[in-house]
Amino acid sequence: QVQLVESGGGMVQAGGSLRLSCTASGPSFNRYHMGWFRQVPGKEREFVAGFRWNGGYTYVADSVKGRFTISGDNAKKTVTLQMNSLKPEDTAVYFCAMDPGAILSSLRVPGAYDYWGQGTQVTVSS
Repeated sequence: QVQLVESGGGMVQAGGSLRLSCTASGPSFNRYHMGWFRQVPGKEREFVAGFRWNGGYTYVADSVKGRFTISGDNAKKTVTLQMNSLKPEDTAVYFCAMDPGAILSSLRVPGAYDYWGQGTQVTVSS
């Protein structure tokens, strides 16, 4: 069973930075996607950024483009989300997820991901 553990959430003022990390343990896959999603109460889970197993493809949502960067380490099975220039609207619970199917068209689709972390709260104050 794959387990994902996130770390790095917290509270920061607008304009500040946070770095989220996610480490996977358990079975390894020849191909996979790892993604970051976020959710606020009453809203659907939103794609933030995704990483394809070979590191050659990453995708960042338009809402965070230019501010957030995703990177991954296949050997360590970790994925990191560097969040800069944070805004109050970035406040959410952030989830790490893994999709062993790795169909490129599904990178941004929450339902494609089989494994999820417990989530970490990010709060940005104005």
